[in-house]
Amino acid sequence: MPAHWLWVDVSTQRLREMNGVERRSEYVVSTARNGLGEQRDSGCTPRGWHVVRAHIGEGLPTTAILRGRRWTGACYSAEWAAGQPRQDWILGRILWLSGSENGFNRGGRQDTFRRYIYIHGTADVDRLGQPVSAGCVRMAPDAVCMLFAACPVNTPVFIGLQPPLRSPARRY
Repeated sequence: MPAHWLWVDVSTQRLREMNGVERRSEYVVSTARNGLGEQRDSGCTPRGWHVVRAHIGEGLPTTAILRGRRWTGACYSAEWAAGQPRQDWILGRILWLSGSENGFNRGGRQDTFRRYIYIHGTADVDRLGQPVSAGCVRMAPDAVCMLFAACPVNTPVFIGLQPPLRSPARRY
């Protein structure tokens, strides 16, 4: 296994920051309500090995509202959001994922990066631990900010129902 990597364990709705085979830290997450899958427009969380391809939000407030991968200039509060009850908020930080497995989660209609799959903060913290996202991996805003600081670009990320059986192919 890589020296430092992330494992999104879909079966337990946990993201584990790993150091080789040892768990370094663990966070409650929310993956897709539509389950696992790689196809564009499926609303599914893609499986397999990925890397953090881009970091977005460094230095922003924990509750910064991001739209189109840019800060809107506003910060989330329950009062402010009351007028927009069905909004799927992206808060604080984005770790934008890119698939590492050609033909599976990289390239064509199953390309994770082109599907805009992120690990990001959410306002919907009451439903963390349940698969309710539209495909991304959601975290509490303070947790994603801590993870962001520890996971530079090119950090390997594995998404699946069980631990990976093999190390990722290096493409960086």
